[in-house]
Amino acid sequence: MSSGEMNGAAPERFSADIRELLDEAARRINSPEFIGADPVQFPRRFERLQDIEIASLLSATIAWGNRKMICADCEKMLRLMDHSPYAYVMDEGYEELPDCNIHRTFFARDLRHYLRGLNRIYRRHGSLMEFARSEGVQHSEAPSWRLVEGLNRELKEANGGVGDSRCLPQNLKTTALKRVNMALRWLVRDDGIVDMGVWSGLLRPAQLFIPLDVHVGNTARDLGLLARRSDDRRSVEELTAVLRTLRPDDPVLYDYALFGLGIESKTKINDGYGLV
Repeated sequence: MSSGEMNGAAPERFSADIRELLDEAARRINSPEFIGADPVQFPRRFERLQDIEIASLLSATIAWGNRKMICADCEKMLRLMDHSPYAYVMDEGYEELPDCNIHRTFFARDLRHYLRGLNRIYRRHGSLMEFARSEGVQHSEAPSWRLVEGLNRELKEANGGVGDSRCLPQNLKTTALKRVNMALRWLVRDDGIVDMGVWSGLLRPAQLFIPLDVHVGNTARDLGLLARRSDDRRSVEELTAVLRTLRPDDPVLYDYALFGLGIESKTKINDGYGLV
């Protein structure tokens, strides 16, 4: 396909060709084999909703850098919580957490900060899903940003009014919220393959936004799907809007495609996740 066709000379053909490429790549990557090398494996270990929610948020929180290191550090984090994240949160085991590094610049003090906030949420709402419902996430045009706005408020309340940008981004006007959007993909999408769909009663896949990092952004630009150069909230909105024209009911299925095509391209992404 020529660059002229990709940039609008034949938009109908562009859509058909690009969708075929993305569909085929998504089928390859969105498979059971994907799970064992990805942090999604950790929330998938659990059956109780609360364990799945906590493991999803925390695994996504440290999902930047090399995937092997991410998975090793997710394992370490769950081990610190005795492989029972919900019980650990509710029993306030984090107050006895020894000082240690969890992942790169994320330390035990940051995990403690996060878990104090989750304790407050679970005591008041019973689940993160019900907290999200109380925040009106299901009615928002930007559900992940609405959710993080509420989470940041609760984490601050639980920590004496102090925020922690290592737990969640603070500047919601510009952040791409890559890791929270990834956690929501895990929680909402339910095709019986990788994602778990335990929040399918709260949000529809059509409402989700693409988890954008530098690697997914570069692949999208190479395909002519994204023109904006910054990997920020506006780019997330623009790329998701394009993906919704190709697959309105499930645009973030193409997260798998863009991830896979990035790995397979001549510009290797070092088998990792970017920090956005």
